[in-house]
Amino acid sequence: MSSFIRTRKKFVSSAIASSLSMIATTAIAQDQSQVVQLPTIHAEATVNELKVDKSANAKYVAPLKDTPKTVSILSQKLLKETNSNTLLEALRNEPGITLGAGEGGTPYTDIPYIRGYNGQSAIYVDGVRNSTTQNRDMFAIDQVEITKGSSSALTGGSGVGGSINLIPKVAHEGDEYQGTVAGGTDNYKHIVLDANKDFGNGIAGRVIAMGHENEKPGQHNGAEYARVGLAPSIAFGLGSENRATLSYYFLKSNDEPDSGVPFNNPNNPPAGTDKADGRPVNVKQGTYYGWKDRDFDKRENHIGTLKLEHDFNDDLTVTNTTTYSRSKADYIFTNPDDSKGNIYNGKVYRRATQSIRDTEAFTDQLSLAGKLNTGAIAHSFNVGAEYNREKTNRGNYDMTYPGYPGSTTAGFNANCANNDGWCTDLNNPSANDPWLGTLNPNKKQTTLTNETVSIYALDSIEFNKYWLLNLGVRWDQFDTNLKYNKDVTSRGVTTTAGTEYSNDTDYFSYQAGVVFRPTENGSIYASYATAANPVGIDPDIDGLSVSTQDLEPEKARTYEIGTKWSLWDNRANATAAIFRTEKQNTRVSIDANTTANVGESKVDGFELGLTGHITDKWEIAIGYSYLDSELTKAAYNAIAQEGKPLPFVAKQSASLWSTYQVLPKLTLGAGAQYRDQVYANTNPNTATTSTKILPTFTIYNAMAKYDVNDNVNLQLNINNISNKRYFTSAHAAHYANEGDGRNAVLAVNFKY
Repeated sequence: MSSFIRTRKKFVSSAIASSLSMIATTAIAQDQSQVVQLPTIHAEATVNELKVDKSANAKYVAPLKDTPKTVSILSQKLLKETNSNTLLEALRNEPGITLGAGEGGTPYTDIPYIRGYNGQSAIYVDGVRNSTTQNRDMFAIDQVEITKGSSSALTGGSGVGGSINLIPKVAHEGDEYQGTVAGGTDNYKHIVLDANKDFGNGIAGRVIAMGHENEKPGQHNGAEYARVGLAPSIAFGLGSENRATLSYYFLKSNDEPDSGVPFNNPNNPPAGTDKADGRPVNVKQGTYYGWKDRDFDKRENHIGTLKLEHDFNDDLTVTNTTTYSRSKADYIFTNPDDSKGNIYNGKVYRRATQSIRDTEAFTDQLSLAGKLNTGAIAHSFNVGAEYNREKTNRGNYDMTYPGYPGSTTAGFNANCANNDGWCTDLNNPSANDPWLGTLNPNKKQTTLTNETVSIYALDSIEFNKYWLLNLGVRWDQFDTNLKYNKDVTSRGVTTTAGTEYSNDTDYFSYQAGVVFRPTENGSIYASYATAANPVGIDPDIDGLSVSTQDLEPEKARTYEIGTKWSLWDNRANATAAIFRTEKQNTRVSIDANTTANVGESKVDGFELGLTGHITDKWEIAIGYSYLDSELTKAAYNAIAQEGKPLPFVAKQSASLWSTYQVLPKLTLGAGAQYRDQVYANTNPNTATTSTKILPTFTIYNAMAKYDVNDNVNLQLNINNISNKRYFTSAHAAHYANEGDGRNAVLAVNFKY
């Protein structure tokens, strides 16, 4: 990798290593009797509780109760009881998060909006950025940790509204064999086998295997999903001062995709026809506009990780994590496009949205974490350095079709003027129209390379039992380069092979928080944190171009006041926070040919949460979020949107999951998810633009679990009990993703 790192970066890395060595030497030399013993944070999940008190992320240098940020943890128990098999299913249990959908490079991808801002590039696995295009499965994940508010001091670039960290399942001490075999409606089949073997002498191995397939609930002859996964790991030195964990994650999927239904587009109505309202078209639930003979979605993801740890003593640990990942995506799916007003004639244009991409990433993280004191002041700290390099090759398919001249990627029968498969009936679409065309892969049209070098320092300072100060600073050097390997034509403009765009920038991110502990069971805090989005860090949002390559990073800051309490003899945790996030330097168009850092927006809000046992038999996880968003300065051609809410922000959202042990062997559970109306697009209704709205919804779920014995239980989940037609996400211009109809799953869970 040395060939990738510039001379200045080698110098920085050397300085980092020297600094870490000096800190370690100083800490080791301290008299242990003078070091204040702060609670040790272990990287493990609590699998039998909804409530989780400790993060597995070592960058949280204080217990969650003393961390001046909103941190939500979706526990393993919650994931199992709600039958959340994917990340998007898991995130629906967390208020304040809405979901988006993409076009071109990002359909069917995890696109969470955290407190109003896109978090697609702020997803991590064990603290390592995992921003490739994929749908993440939970089969090898212990818990999901959600940080809300600007978080670049913890993670680096991105994280305006927050970040998501997935904690993987790896080998551990003790023998444990567990799994799930499940079946249900809509040809649902799911199996997970998880075996952990302790070989003695500090060595353990673990293998997790998963297979899954189902049809989309509520559809017939529609979307189909199939995937397999494998996650082996081996650990050495468990229980000793020197530990090593080698792990691998593999996920492969082959789906028949569904992008939902078109919006009731107010554009281009026939003369004398009233404009529509911009909501999804009112067709039968489960209507499928896909073209089965043409559409497919194939993904493949690999993550290999080597984690090395050494304890200098009980209070000082050095960790190095090296990760290599590879992600492939190959798909063509139907975009039910109505930009030409075809719905007024009872037709839908099946525009092809497609991509071929291959991403490789290498990351190395070095950190020193521990506890020490300076006089009467106690410190819990984490300092470190990170290096990351990502390279993505992108291409697409050239299509030909009888009756259309030449080869192109779009534009076939957009006006539904011809009687062919490119258009289908609005109310009774035909998924089985024959595909008569050809698909010629055109790979590696462009190559995007991102390289980051970072150093950071985090410190939780305890002055006494009442007062703490949490500080963090991070410096990132981010270099990005986009190279056109072939001539590429987009919207009538051709970029020639050999063209390159690049951006080199560095930026600092900060966080600071004051924590007051009036009692040992509660804390009150005030905090400030920043975030930065450099050009090119998320090419699917705003990639490199001639008009963006010289721009500065977008900047954001979050102000937050909150409180956290342990209730009822630590059986439950209660949280509350009020906050504002402001984004400046947003990249917007100031004219047809120029982009500048002049956009601004803000989100004001508050959140409430309660998780844990109300009684010994009654357990609950409930949350509420209120977000008041506003676009304060927009692009030149979107002035009319100023003062309006941000897209994909629900003003109010709430989630509830509760279980009650009605008999020694029988537990019943119920839950609800509420989301307020969401704007996918706040454009005014003109000849070329229109407002797009996802309606308010509430869905109800239920669960029953029967313990056959200490090792085996039966679990029945019924989701969307009322069979509500609702929409989970949308593309800003064309389509809305319909949520699953009513479905049921019966699982046999075992653990030995």
